[in-house]
Amino acid sequence: MKNPLLQLIDIDAFYARFDEFDLIIDARSPKEYSESHLPTAVNLYALNDAEHQEVGTMYVQSSKSDAKVRGARYICQNASEHLQTIYEKFPLASKIGIYCARGGLRSTSLATIFAGTGYRVYKIDQGYKAVRKYILHYLATFEHKNFIVLGGNTGCGKSELLQKLSPAIDLEGLANHFGSTFGLMNGQQPTQKAFQNTLAHKLFEIEKNSWIFAEGESKKIGSVIQPDILYSRLQTGLRVEITAPLEQRVQRILKDYINIDDDYFYASMERITPYIRKEAKEEAIKSYEKRDLAKVAEILLVDYYDKVYRKPKKVDFIIDNSDEKIALAQLNDLYKVVSKIK
Repeated sequence: MKNPLLQLIDIDAFYARFDEFDLIIDARSPKEYSESHLPTAVNLYALNDAEHQEVGTMYVQSSKSDAKVRGARYICQNASEHLQTIYEKFPLASKIGIYCARGGLRSTSLATIFAGTGYRVYKIDQGYKAVRKYILHYLATFEHKNFIVLGGNTGCGKSELLQKLSPAIDLEGLANHFGSTFGLMNGQQPTQKAFQNTLAHKLFEIEKNSWIFAEGESKKIGSVIQPDILYSRLQTGLRVEITAPLEQRVQRILKDYINIDDDYFYASMERITPYIRKEAKEEAIKSYEKRDLAKVAEILLVDYYDKVYRKPKKVDFIIDNSDEKIALAQLNDLYKVVSKIK
């Protein structure tokens, strides 16, 4: 008998009703989840990494029947633990969305158990495959066209301003990279899929006709790549050049250099060799070895970053960020003007 609490939902209907769900479950293995997932999903796996590999190998190399039984045993054990975890936070009748890789056995098994317990469960048809197809289509066709693009030399405070502006898309934050040779100092970057997923969900939250603050970035930010349509629209957006005194710029990027790794520093210096004077490079290395990081920051700003920074052909406004409160007020006033807000 079909359980009325368990329904199959296509991806368009799922996203149309996205805000209705109390919990969204990614039933794939932790490894699959870590590579990329729907940003708001919680990983309550049907099979953990070892179990997933074991069952998959058994299915291909040994016995399909044995693999199904072994998998079912693991799924029941995992579901028992997950059910208790869910019940501690979500009462019965809560609305749950669930997916696995392709909407197959893993999500079906967990969905059946959770629905049988009394939860309203919606299994995404075609699973994560459908999620990715939806997101890629969205990122190639999204309607947001109004962007206030912040540019300016390294250390002028663009990222700090973006974090205090709304609505805003912080591409460097999403990419976990400063967008420069020394950009990878905050740990590993997300995968391309994870970056795309998070970016799409940020855009989902913003009304399509709103003006959006963003930073002018290269097409490639570290190892991740912006969608073509976003990069194109940022190039033609309303351009605001942010300026700041050298002393403040040094202090800003100095915070990022405090825990820099020796190997990373020397490797980065080698990469910029074609773009920096030999004397400046040598002085920066000597200063680094003396742990005079402020001097390192100053040399890199003056002799490298400022020289490779390409100012845009069109600048609509220039805002000085010597005083962040004043700069933020000017940016918010600009937003009101272009948005025709009284």
